[in-house]
Amino acid sequence: MPAVAPSAPRAARARAAWRSWAAPLTVGVVGLALAAVVAGGGGIPTADTVGLVAYAACGAAVAGLIAALLLIPLRRAGIGAQAAVAALAPVAALAIGLAWGSAAMFISNHDQWALWVMLIGAGTVGVIAALLLGRRVAVAGRSLEDLARRVGADGPGVDPPAPGLSGSVTAPAEMASVAVELEAMAARLAESRAQTAALERSRRELVAWVSHDLRTPLAGIRAMVEALEDGVVEDPATVARYHRMMRLEADRLAGLVDDLFELSRIQAGALSLDLERVALDELVSDAVAGASIAAGAKGIDLRGAVGEPSPVVELSTPEMARVVRNLLDNAIRHTPAGGTVWISAELDEPGTSAIVSVQDACGGIPERDLDQVFEMAYRGDAARTPGDGGAGLGLAVARGLVEAHHGQITVRNEGAGCRFTVHLPLSGPAPRTTP
Repeated sequence: MPAVAPSAPRAARARAAWRSWAAPLTVGVVGLALAAVVAGGGGIPTADTVGLVAYAACGAAVAGLIAALLLIPLRRAGIGAQAAVAALAPVAALAIGLAWGSAAMFISNHDQWALWVMLIGAGTVGVIAALLLGRRVAVAGRSLEDLARRVGADGPGVDPPAPGLSGSVTAPAEMASVAVELEAMAARLAESRAQTAALERSRRELVAWVSHDLRTPLAGIRAMVEALEDGVVEDPATVARYHRMMRLEADRLAGLVDDLFELSRIQAGALSLDLERVALDELVSDAVAGASIAAGAKGIDLRGAVGEPSPVVELSTPEMARVVRNLLDNAIRHTPAGGTVWISAELDEPGTSAIVSVQDACGGIPERDLDQVFEMAYRGDAARTPGDGGAGLGLAVARGLVEAHHGQITVRNEGAGCRFTVHLPLSGPAPRTTP
């Protein structure tokens, strides 16, 4: 029957036990080798050498036992007291070993007292060094404790602790490395808290905007329905206008719901991409055809251009068509009558990605707002009415869909308006399905 290999946890415990005993065993072997070398150099007989080593070992064992017993009641004491006991342990071991050895060797009384004076002096210096080391370690420990307390402080407004212990030359290496990790964790926590606060603020603003955008058209639809039901409006032209307005408001509400649903899919990571190779000239022509009615109704000249040869990109057609449609709707909404909206598609200079750009004549976006354009509920002008500014979700949806294609969308002020640019890799991302 084949032997069963030890389990991984058992092997790990064995390696850990060996590492914990490796250093003491190494020190013991080296000490015995040095004792043998010194005894040989001094011409000490082997029997005497064995006796001296035995005296020293017994003294060290007794001293170690006494130190261990003393550390039991001092286990909750400061590190200085424990370091003093640890420093006295080797001195006591040497004293006991010398006492036994000198008694066995019958050295003179004067030499014995000289040895005790030397041991007392060495022990005193050792305790002083231990206290100084303990004070240094205690100060580093208190700094580490304060650092850990600040890391665990609640609230998004708590700043990360300033680097201190990790850069201190007096801190032990182990504590300094722990401080480095704590400071890095504090920075990550502060960043996470800031992101959480920003996300919560964005969600509150989104709820407020969406509530307003839902309430206003619903109130208008209700008023028109009540007017039709009560017979307040009877002439055919006004009735037809009311019906047209109700349909437009219903379409806008449906679009808002679609944006919310798409945004929830993007944020939940449940977006499904059905990738296929698509020529961008087809995508641009379809988008121009779909937006030409709205542009013509507002008196805007909508133009499109595609470079030769037309870029072919692996993408999900419905999602990318929505991106282009959102960008065109945004450009038409904010371009005044008589202005021009351009949409173009081409390869970049290295030929590794495709670029789709939409240029409008909106007058530009304030520089301080350029980084917020793609955030949820951003409208730029708080005075815009819901019918004019939309719900502020179109660009957020566009960014999510572009990033799902491993692309990038940017905006910059250019000419009489601003230019939105979408960069798409020619080879699409791996398909993602709903989990």
